Amino acid sequence: MRETGQPAQTKSNAAGSVLQLVSFKVGKEEFGLDILKVQEIIRLRELTRVPNLPNFVDGVINLRGQVIPVIGLRRRFGINTAEADKRARIVVAEVNGHVLGFVVDEVSEVLRIASETVEPPPQMGNVERKYVQGIGKIQDRLLIVIDPSLLFNDGECAAFTAAASA
Repeated sequence: MRETGQPAQTKSNAAGSVLQLVSFKVGKEEFGLDILKVQEIIRLRELTRVPNLPNFVDGVINLRGQVIPVIGLRRRFGINTAEADKRARIVVAEVNGHVLGFVVDEVSEVLRIASETVEPPPQMGNVERKYVQGIGKIQDRLLIVIDPSLLFNDGECAAFTAAASA
């Protein structure tokens, strides 16, 4: 997925920087994640459920000898669950020093967008927006840029990892 020789953030000119994001869909919404946080993207596979983890943790996988907790982003974001199809993927990313997988409905593309096109998330009352780093404008569509370090606190990440390796 990475373009060879292209850093995730490069200076486009004196006006600002360029963000390089992996875009993916969860439900009907399109999200973006900094490509430097993404280790790899794999096909959805059978998960092993671990008792007593939060309901948004779908289970764990064994990825080349490493047991990785897998988070269902539909549940974490409060989006209605649906049966996964052949486009579903697991985005493996580093979050607060821990490796986690995120189930997404579809991975779209790698985007390069000017940082000036990303605005802070709008104030929307009680709507959950603590995971949102900003909203990127790309031609006629909007991209919700998430910061995976805001999805969980350090204690949750450590608990997932400990439970996965138990």
